[in-house]
Amino acid sequence: MKKLLLLVAVMAVATINTSYAQFNLKKAVGAGTKVVKAATITDVQMAEYVAEYIQWMDANNPLCEGECPYATRLANITKNIVDKDINIKAYRVIDVNAFACADGSIRVCAGLMEIMSDQEILGVIGHEIGHIKNSDSKDAFRTALLASALREGASAAGGVTAQLSDSQLGDLGEAITNSTFSQKQEHAADEYGYNFLKSHNENPWAMAQSFEKLKKMMDEMGADEGNAVQQLFSTHPGLEKRIERMTEKAQKEGFERPTIAATKLVPATKAE
Repeated sequence: MKKLLLLVAVMAVATINTSYAQFNLKKAVGAGTKVVKAATITDVQMAEYVAEYIQWMDANNPLCEGECPYATRLANITKNIVDKDINIKAYRVIDVNAFACADGSIRVCAGLMEIMSDQEILGVIGHEIGHIKNSDSKDAFRTALLASALREGASAAGGVTAQLSDSQLGDLGEAITNSTFSQKQEHAADEYGYNFLKSHNENPWAMAQSFEKLKKMMDEMGADEGNAVQQLFSTHPGLEKRIERMTEKAQKEGFERPTIAATKLVPATKAE
């Protein structure tokens, strides 16, 4: 779920410190005249854009580092992930969100960690890794790069990528957040996340339960908020069907559904 479950700050943030930042996707707005054409972007150039993009995101969103409880908790959740190409960090922002980039970078927002159990977070991460392994994140980044307001000269001659401005990087972040995966891609990533949980000796029911929590949040919102969330959820086709698929799979394989999906909330006041 590249924006796995973007409910942004329309959620009731009762458990989250309102002094948190919101996800910074667009630092500045600049005038643009020309977008990059598909034929001008090579894989090498796109890899350079990805690296620059995630560096900008990390610089413009507060990272959870050191003794921050979110950083400590995420490190514990991911301690058994052995893939050296996967780079996972947390942002201290209120958004209920997670995303992945083609270079293996995965970012999880504190808002998501507030509402989900360790197992559910691991399932989310597994889903994101699925998008990376299936090249979905690469394809989505390329699409977002072409759709964003990149300016003339963003693809330089001789295969050298021009440095993007803050405005361009912000536009790119917005385009990535608004990009979508197909139903087939989402289902494949769901399967990957489900099997990822099993491979880490965790109950794969966590996949269905993470979706259930998000569905419940959406249902409990008012009409205006619900409409906004529904638009965001249009990037994840058939949420109810996905819950059903993950539930049926866990039942068929004989896994027992946890009576209570315990959520280990980290008090926001303790975060640095």
